[in-house]
Amino acid sequence: MNSEISTRTCVFVRMLPATRAAAGMARRLTLGQLAAWDVPHDSEPADAAASVVAELAANAVTHGRVAGRDFELRLTLDRDAAVIRVEVSDARAERRPATPPVPPDGDAESGRGLLLVQALTRAWGVSSRDVGKTVWAEVALPEAR
Repeated sequence: MNSEISTRTCVFVRMLPATRAAAGMARRLTLGQLAAWDVPHDSEPADAAASVVAELAANAVTHGRVAGRDFELRLTLDRDAAVIRVEVSDARAERRPATPPVPPDGDAESGRGLLLVQALTRAWGVSSRDVGKTVWAEVALPEAR
């Protein structure tokens, strides 16, 4: 029997090191936190959110890394809006991803990640912050019945 969560909005925030291993760590943390919020591991929203987190975290450590600075993962589950909001913030403001993403050349080995983010989410974008930027995405949840 699933336990009823008393609040309609839940937030998880974690600072992670700007290392290559952190993208996988962020993905695992996301799946664990969503399961704690009764969004099952094998569900479409959990899979989509975990993939989006992995991509945005990989971008943060590859393109947004500033020596000595971590990046922030923020997950918000809003049951009323039927959405999981993913935010990954890094310290580099001058390297903002193109919105909408530009497809790479056919033989390019990278550059498709934000196309994946766009395909898995109902909306995504980039916001400025005091230091750096936040790339956010919204994964739809099934409507409550």
